[in-house]
Amino acid sequence: MYCVFTIMPIYGTRPEAIKMAPIVKVLQDSAQFRCVVTVTGQHREMLDQVNEIFDITPDHDLNIIQPRQTLNGVLTRTVEGLDAIFAENAPDAVVVQGDTTTSTAGAIAAFYRGIPVIHAEAGLRSFNLFSPFPEEANRKITSQITSLHLAPTSTSRENLLREALPEQDIVVTGNTVIDALLHTVERQLPFSDPQLEEIGASGRRVLLVTTHRRENQGKAMRGVGRALARIAEAEPELAIVLPAHRNPVVREAVLPAIEGKSNVVVTEPLAYGEFTRMLSVAHVVLTDSGGVQEEAPSLGKPVLVMRENTERPEAVTAGTVKLIGTDEERIVTEVDRLLNDAAAYRQMANAVNPYGDGRAAQRSLAAIEQMFGVGTRIADFDPRD
Repeated sequence: MYCVFTIMPIYGTRPEAIKMAPIVKVLQDSAQFRCVVTVTGQHREMLDQVNEIFDITPDHDLNIIQPRQTLNGVLTRTVEGLDAIFAENAPDAVVVQGDTTTSTAGAIAAFYRGIPVIHAEAGLRSFNLFSPFPEEANRKITSQITSLHLAPTSTSRENLLREALPEQDIVVTGNTVIDALLHTVERQLPFSDPQLEEIGASGRRVLLVTTHRRENQGKAMRGVGRALARIAEAEPELAIVLPAHRNPVVREAVLPAIEGKSNVVVTEPLAYGEFTRMLSVAHVVLTDSGGVQEEAPSLGKPVLVMRENTERPEAVTAGTVKLIGTDEERIVTEVDRLLNDAAAYRQMANAVNPYGDGRAAQRSLAAIEQMFGVGTRIADFDPRD
């Protein structure tokens, strides 16, 4: 008898949506599975923008977002909301992505219902429980209750094996963020901000900056703002583009120092399609984000990471990413080196990207098919191939 299994992808933030979208699309195209997309709305507008780009209409939306919401509030509202949806839909498995509070809440809610958990982007570790916070704890908790681990790299696989998780439950897929990125960059979506359109057409060198990390808020972010002001003054021909995170704590720390700088363009958070285009025109990327560490190297862009550690060490080893922390002087020095030392720039820009080849979603689908006995896995991702 032919059986169709119900798989429920669950996500709530923009990074999750970007990385989950390729998996959703292959599940929707599969005759073996009924894909029931469930979003929590942990992020709202940014989440909706990604769904629109990939033509995904959620089947369920918890819409949990509240002003200045707490992590405990997100967790509680997500678990309670999902429990009712599980009772209605009886999924055969859920797919959660990465390390957000939505993903961990989704995994816990499913586990308590006896529903198998599939964890996309499994196995990332910084080995510091409080940095990044709460992501490191979230991903470790999720791993303990996961039935199928979709690890993006062999390093992530080894992390899981060191935690004594069963080898047969781990598959190396590459990261679906590369699938999403390559698809979206190809479309070259327009900028809604005329200033960005002008910068994109001008050929000017661009320093793209993103900062939001919870552990950097306060003194460290004020230092980031001062560093950007100094770079703007030292490099008047450089365009500094800062899509400002909506968290008022972030804006209050970073923006005062760069106010009035003519070569600094501060925008609202960019829709995913616009952000990928800005990545494609950037010369250097300065960030404390996790996902950008994976995306930018795929486009040959050096990445300076304003953190002391990373759960994505593969790019550091490959030379596409450099950890520089949040010290003001260090930020200025490292950006200056990439802007004015051609050899240093080439060394980072030409390194091999270790994160994916655009086929991560297909490997994920094959692993899920094997989990349900309706297919077999395909060869693990290996950046050397």
